[in-house]
Amino acid sequence: MTATTVQTQQRWRRVRRGAALVYLVLLVAVLLAIGVPTDRGSLLLIVLAGLGITCIGRSWRAYGQALLDWLPFTAVLIAYDYSRGVADALGMPLHVSDVAAVDRLAFGQVPTVWLQNRYFDPGSPHWYDAVATLVYASHFLATPITAAILWVRDRAVWVRFARRVIALALAGLATYILFPAAPPWYAARVGAIEPVVRASGRGWYWLHINHAGNLLDEGQRASNDVAAMPSLHTAYATIIALFVIQATRSRWRWLMVGYPVIMGLALVYTAEHYVIDVVLGVVYALIVDRLCTMWETRHPPRERWRRLAVPAAAVPIESFNSDVRVQNGVSVVHRAAMETSP
Repeated sequence: MTATTVQTQQRWRRVRRGAALVYLVLLVAVLLAIGVPTDRGSLLLIVLAGLGITCIGRSWRAYGQALLDWLPFTAVLIAYDYSRGVADALGMPLHVSDVAAVDRLAFGQVPTVWLQNRYFDPGSPHWYDAVATLVYASHFLATPITAAILWVRDRAVWVRFARRVIALALAGLATYILFPAAPPWYAARVGAIEPVVRASGRGWYWLHINHAGNLLDEGQRASNDVAAMPSLHTAYATIIALFVIQATRSRWRWLMVGYPVIMGLALVYTAEHYVIDVVLGVVYALIVDRLCTMWETRHPPRERWRRLAVPAAAVPIESFNSDVRVQNGVSVVHRAAMETSP
């Protein structure tokens, strides 16, 4: 590699770092100004803008690969969003009191009611309301951000993650159609349980950024109110935790176990889900992960997909010393970047 080539690559690296800093500042400003987006289209634009930064200074093929990967992935999830009302059209019976009875049988009373009776202050939100809101809202950003990081690092791992996200969406959709279940706030509204408040957006007031919850409120109004079992918020948090734990070797990685736990606690406190919904969310995630792993073991990626394992946005292959191993039937590329790579 010539000195000129090295200088060019280093210059583009500085450009990408500067662009990434600007992107992060603008993203934070937008989130504070208009709130957390919940629709797939807005999230796709945020992700593609970030991935586009990793492609600066590289070939147009890098941008094309990003679109080729992310548009179908997002299209499947958009189709899922628009199909969640099928249960209403089919006229399946809505489960309200029977689901609440499961929590009551397990704990002596509905945990959401117990938590709000002790900690919910109708007059003023507290710091834990803000924590609950931030954890709840993280669901809409955590999955696409995790997917974007995996796509940049190793496309083969991104494919495995995307497969699980889509499988969870389909499994949840099937359950919502066959077993539409109401959340605690809905049950309280119809008198099936003691009064509780839907408090998932309440923490914005404690943070003094009331407008930040506008998009979240709009998304909730457009969502399916009877898609409570299982909790996909918890399911996706579990999948993210599994991937982070498997992908890193730091002893701190086990802290990710707390993400689905605190997500579940926030969902129960804010009356978005019962405990049984949260537990089933974890169970669904573990089952989907296991089934996908079994499928991947029996159907290792073809040579064509192995060649695409390193994303187009990555450093040119000649800049790496690579070795390949097979883990769970999936080709994993270990890349040791040379100091001169961009």
